[in-house]
Amino acid sequence: MKKLGKTIIYILLGIWALLVLFPFYWMILTSVKSYGAYSSEFIPKFFTLSPTLENYANAFSAVPLAKYVTNTVIFTVVTTAIMVLVIVLAAYAFARLNFKGKNIVFALFLALMMIPNELVIITNFQTITNWGLRNTFTGLILPSITSIFYIYLLKENFEQIPDNLYSAAKLDGTSDFKYLVKVMIPICKPTIVTVIILKVIECWNSYVWPRLITDDSAYFLVSNGIQEIRKNGFGRENIPAMMAAVVVISIPLIVIFLIFHKKIMEGVARGGSKG
Repeated sequence: MKKLGKTIIYILLGIWALLVLFPFYWMILTSVKSYGAYSSEFIPKFFTLSPTLENYANAFSAVPLAKYVTNTVIFTVVTTAIMVLVIVLAAYAFARLNFKGKNIVFALFLALMMIPNELVIITNFQTITNWGLRNTFTGLILPSITSIFYIYLLKENFEQIPDNLYSAAKLDGTSDFKYLVKVMIPICKPTIVTVIILKVIECWNSYVWPRLITDDSAYFLVSNGIQEIRKNGFGRENIPAMMAAVVVISIPLIVIFLIFHKKIMEGVARGGSKG
């Protein structure tokens, strides 16, 4: 009975995996079909006997896709670096430092998570516009340099570190900053790595804010670039060329996830445990 149960579970998991992976297969398959072959298919085929890379060449020639990718890399790296610095310091303050109103401030922080994102976007848009930062990297980056959820996740990790380590470090004359860098960050490295990876994915997939705050193609991210490709690059009918551009944009995230998926699971599990 146990073997039968395991067999059924594996079959169901296999079917689920096929359902999840099929869109990626279809995206890659479509990207290597010529426009003529794709258009002539009255019934879509699940394979092709004459794959071509012409669509990938078109993806870089019809629109400045390389520029969009470069902008996204800059946006992602800078935003993630600043955010990690902010949340590590904030989480340390809430976890280890004692100051008046700490619990009230943290409760207010958590309450902000209840505010709909649409309201925050409107406020951010008004602020960035009033500061004259539209169509700038600064305007793109500023609203994304902190995260209440990541502060909470890291604070929970910091609080799991025994207090006697902190007391011993203070007796040795270690400063709070040095204790943070030498003790707490190394211990909580899995969670910090997880936060970095999730933030990279979030920045790379960012769509609403870049579309709202930029209308200058010099600052377009890949999310804007997809729309630009659709409007001014290939046209709506050239699906294979669009799929080639989507594959190029998706590859970095897929590679990152495949390399670090174990660390992501480890960090999330660590953040969810207590004691």
